[in-house]
Formats: sequence, structure tokens, C-alpha cells
Amino acid sequence: MVSFPCCIQTPDSLTPSLPPHFLSMSTFSAKPTNVITSLHNHHKSIFSFPTCLPSLSKLQKASPVVAFNGARLQHKRRRTNPQTTLPTLPTSTFLQMGSQETSSETPFLVKSTGSESASTSSASQTVVGVLHLVVSLGIILAMDNFLKKAFVAASIKFPSALFGMFCIFSVLVILDSTVPAVATSLMNFFEPALLFIQRWLPLFYVPSLVVLPLSVKSIPAASGIKICFIIVGGWLVTLAVAGYTAIAVRRMVKTEMTDAEPMGKPSPFSNVEVWSWSGIFLISFVGALLSPTALGTSARTCLPFLLSSTVLGYIVGSGLPSDVKKVFHPIICCALSADLAAFAFGYFSKSGLDPVLGSYLTKVSSNPGAGDVLMGFLGSVILSFAFSMFKQRKLVKRHAAEIFTSVILSTIFSLYSTALVGRLVGLEPGLTVSILPRCITVALALSIVSLFEGTNPSLTAAVVVVTGLVGANFVQATLDKLQFRDPIARGIATASSAHGLGTAALSAKEPEALPFCAIAYALNGIFGSLLCSIPAVRQSLLAVVG
Repeated sequence: MVSFPCCIQTPDSLTPSLPPHFLSMSTFSAKPTNVITSLHNHHKSIFSFPTCLPSLSKLQKASPVVAFNGARLQHKRRRTNPQTTLPTLPTSTFLQMGSQETSSETPFLVKSTGSESASTSSASQTVVGVLHLVVSLGIILAMDNFLKKAFVAASIKFPSALFGMFCIFSVLVILDSTVPAVATSLMNFFEPALLFIQRWLPLFYVPSLVVLPLSVKSIPAASGIKICFIIVGGWLVTLAVAGYTAIAVRRMVKTEMTDAEPMGKPSPFSNVEVWSWSGIFLISFVGALLSPTALGTSARTCLPFLLSSTVLGYIVGSGLPSDVKKVFHPIICCALSADLAAFAFGYFSKSGLDPVLGSYLTKVSSNPGAGDVLMGFLGSVILSFAFSMFKQRKLVKRHAAEIFTSVILSTIFSLYSTALVGRLVGLEPGLTVSILPRCITVALALSIVSLFEGTNPSLTAAVVVVTGLVGANFVQATLDKLQFRDPIARGIATASSAHGLGTAALSAKEPEALPFCAIAYALNGIFGSLLCSIPAVRQSLLAVVG
């Protein structure tokens, strides 16, 4: 406690006008600034009495003690009116006796100090959050890159990211059974990276749509029509197979539904992000026009404005009304935005559209384009499946019969029915094999077609994305028509037929189906990859294709 060697006495004429909280005062706690401000607001005139300061002998007799957040103040009772007391004020640099102007600045100084400390705290939290995201996401990307190089060096024909996903999931399960606190800490540590991947997930599918004009140039129009027929018809039949299978199994096992673990939601896009990406686009676009090889190659020079145009298209598309999104999906808006930027640059630079699109997706690690950067996250998407499945492990265990049966049957049906229909309609074998994994997420679909020879990966990615767009636009109405009422059946059917894009569309309106969508979405790609990694299965698919 600190004793302040001064108090303020007030004449009897001023005593009745004191505020109520100074009457009958006993021991209490408050901030000194509150008392100073109150006295100043109510009785400015008392500060003009220099004679009010008592002698030291009188001060030592004062009682009782009043505490202000650790500062002990003293006041004494007046003999004429025992019920009226006035606390003494601590001397300070911002309280000047006899100067009203200086003392009136007290609340502003306090507020200014509080505002500065709050802004400093907020800035430090933002910096820590950004560093947390960079480190957690960097670890996932580094792990994916290491596994890719290791599998290539060992000549292993198996999706490296899928192996990494199994490793992460196994580690989490082991830790959860032995040291649960460590497993929880790992989940919390990687949460920012997982939310980042979830927030920007559709962007990682876009490059195949952006370069679609180059991919379909060598495909005859008749073959294109056949592919569209397989996409739409295959999506509908696969959805029905997965949904009816889930319903049939649920009727047999009769497992009651329980609440799933809450799924984290990424933050919405802000105006700061829009203006930042817009500035990057304008500066880099003009810079690329002035010096097309300023960063060494045309792909690197075009990368900033092509990437920013893709991101801006996705942000704008995500903010469209829900009715507009049914027809004009954010991914379509995203792809069109990038294509328009490429067309504008080709027009002003006199280079044409095709070279710019070629710079968008080079597929050369030493000379990456904007599309290569985005597709570089596909491996991290697969690794993130481990965390999603671990988070919903109780749900997977409880409904294992419905989930695994539906996913396995729908995946097998999708692969072999696509091969069979492609042969029946007379589609070229190379194109048929390229669209086999049409219902599997892009990240794993590309790994699957890499196991076959003579395929078109760009076509594969485009077909997968178009299948997802079809599902995103029509899945809810189709489920209602087929009378799928059960959330488990609706979630599994959606994810098994339209992977991530269908999942996002359904879960936005039916959050109770999201956990089953997420599980089926991951397991569908995992099982398809495992199936196609078996040489006998690949040979049987090629035999069906003809």
C-alpha cells in the first residue's frame, strides 16, 4: 500500500452537494482516475482552494483508510457532519491543483493509453496468428513435397500424399490412445492450416478449367458430346447407387444418429483482401505489359496477375446471391476471371490467348505458373483428410457399416460403369481412361490416371470439376426427387457422386449432412486410389474399356 501525503478539505457549504458515492464512505476499492474525474466534473471549484491542504499532523490522525487498486488514501470525518466524508486525492503529474485545464485532460490521457495498449495487443495477436498459419501450413506442404520426391526416387507407383495421410491418421490414433493431450495439441496446432485449405479449396480445382480451351482442342466434337453424356448420366446413377445402398444398410443395422463433432468454419472474405488482390493485379498486369520477362520467364512474370485474377474471381463469385450461384457457381466465375485476364493480356501484348494460358499451367517445377502454384496444394488437401477423419473418428466407427459399404460399392460402380459406357458409346479408349475417376476429387483423380498410360490429365481434372459443378447445382433437388430423407444417405450420396463441390453445396443448406459428406468425400478418393493401385484391377478396367 502507498500512502499519499495530502487530502482535500472542502468548506461546509460544498458538503451537501457532493455526489452520493462520497456520502457515508467506508473502505472500498476503485481506480484513482475515477475519483479524480468525478471530483473534477462535480466540484471544479474546490481545486482553487490552496488552503485546503492539511498539515502533516492532521493527516496522520485521518481515518479510515480508502484503497484505490493498491493505493491507500485517507480521509477524515468532519465533526459537524459525521455522515459526510471526502476522500483525499493522490498527487500526480496529471493533476495540477488550481489548474482546471490540465486536470480536464486526465480522462483523455487514460483513454489514449488504453487505446494504444489495446491496438498493440491486437497487432501482436495478428502477427502471432499469421506466423502460426505459416508454420503449420509450411509443415504440411514440406511433408507433401518430401513424400513426392521420395516416391519418385523409389519408383513407387502409389499416391505419395495418400501414404502420408495414412501415416498422419495412424499417428493421431496412437497418440489419442496413449497420450490424448498430445493428439489434441497436434490438432489445435494444425487447425489454422486446415481452415486455410478449407477456405481456398475450390481454387485448387480451377486451373484445369482455366486451361480447358487448350485441353479440348484435340478432342473431336462428337467425343465431347459423349463425355458430357457420361458426366451427367454417370453422376445421376452413381448418386442413386450410393444413396440406396446407404438406406438399405441403415435399415439392416438400425444405428441411431448421434451429434457429430463440430466442424470449424473459415472466416469470410474481407474488403481488405479484395483491395489487396486488386492492387496486386493492376500493378503486376501493367508491369508484365511493360516488361514481359521481368521475372526471368513469361510464366513467372504473368504469375502475379493471373493468380490475383483467379483469387479475385473466386472472392467475387463467393459473394454472389445464392440464387445466382445455382447457375453461376463461384468456380465458374473464378475460371472466367482468369481467362478474361489472360485474354486481355494476350490482346494488349499481341501474343494471343494460347501462349498466356500455356504460361498459366506449365507443369514444370522450375518454371511454375499461377495454375502450378494452386495445384501444388492438392497434396496438402489429401494430407488434411487425416485430420478430418480423426476428428470424426467416433462417427466413422458408429456408422462404419453404412459409410464403408456405400463408398466401396459406389466407387467400384463409378469406375467400371464409366469404362463400360465409354465402350458402348464408342468413345476413344484414351479418353475413356482419362475420365474413369470422374467422381473422385481432383487431387487423387490425377494420381489415379497417372497409373495408366496415354491419358490426358488436363481432361481428367476438367471432367472431375464439371462433375462437381453438376452435383453442386442439382444435388439437393435430385435427392428430394429420389426421396432420400436420411442425412447419412444424403451426405454419402452427394460426396460419392460429386466429391468436394457437391459437399460444399449440400452442407451449406443441410449442415447435419456435412460430417457424412466429409467422410465419404475422403474415403471415396482413398478407396478409388487403393483399388486402382492394384495391377489386376487396372488390367480389368482396361479390358472393359477395350
